[in-house]
Amino acid sequence: MNVSQTLETEEDLLTCLHIKLYHPQQSCKGLYGLLPLEKRSRFSADDPLRLGRDAQACTFALADVRVSRKQLALHAYRTPQSPDMLFTIQNLSQRGRLSVNSSALGYLERMDLPDKALIRFGEYEMLIIRESGEAKGSFEVEFEVLAVSPSRETCMCVPSMTPVMDTGSGAMRSLPAELRDLGPLETDETLMCQS
Repeated sequence: MNVSQTLETEEDLLTCLHIKLYHPQQSCKGLYGLLPLEKRSRFSADDPLRLGRDAQACTFALADVRVSRKQLALHAYRTPQSPDMLFTIQNLSQRGRLSVNSSALGYLERMDLPDKALIRFGEYEMLIIRESGEAKGSFEVEFEVLAVSPSRETCMCVPSMTPVMDTGSGAMRSLPAELRDLGPLETDETLMCQS
């Protein structure tokens, strides 16, 4: 096998981080205009990947003033026990919280990135999926924009702090007019049984 065949084989086996992004206002703002969407980009494993607002200090930039200049970093590493390239995630924001699968990370704290992780900061959600490879010196990253929040798809919803008004069930229509006019009520089995 010659050198070019070896390189081609190694390229085919690169670890890839699939980063799927979501923001509730992504359709009306150009938040992802600086990202290489739907295209694999290759990176050296010895340099951390940074994501933030500052395009000069970060590998990837989000066009959003609410994002920290440096929001987070992904660091590649290997262990003697495994041929896989693994990653840690680190919170670089002094003012913003970062959570990984509902575990909060404070400023400069880091943790191992699971093979599938839901990352949250501000209103952003990122689903990162690691596709294993065997190459030792580099890996790939591919960005994609999701139409639906990944927390809804992965059942990792965090309860909203905004109260949701209950409009009642169909049983409300069977109540006397004076009770219906009071507005939303809690469902009470005794009221439902009296109709």
